[in-house]
Amino acid sequence: MGLRREARELALQILYALDSNTSVGLRETLQTFRDEQTEVTGRVREFAEELVLGVQTQREVIDEAIKARSKNWSLSRMPRVDLNVMRMATYELMFRSDIPKKVSINEAIEIVRRYGDKESPSFVNGILDEIAECVKTETASEEQ
Repeated sequence: MGLRREARELALQILYALDSNTSVGLRETLQTFRDEQTEVTGRVREFAEELVLGVQTQREVIDEAIKARSKNWSLSRMPRVDLNVMRMATYELMFRSDIPKKVSINEAIEIVRRYGDKESPSFVNGILDEIAECVKTETASEEQ
């Protein structure tokens, strides 16, 4: 498994933990993972924490983007794994121009294939494709 995939999976675990226990803050959760994940390399931990901090900082915008494209699904009804994978990928699509959009989407699909249910990959792919298309259109408009 590549370093970034490992980091994304670690970030998913952290985001899931934050979602599951709202009484524990971001700093405490990150510290718990640092303490427990001693075998994780520095580069993996660094990228995972960048993703988590980015998602948490931009969560309102990210959730709006997901909600706008998820027909007949409220965020509260979505499986936590699917939602947090989409949050991560949406953060990459919207705020990380250094990561190719196809890579973000493919990584999300592979991760949700591993941790989600059998419908998760197509659900996540559909929403992320729409977000990527919207981001591409907005970027093209800004460049003109």
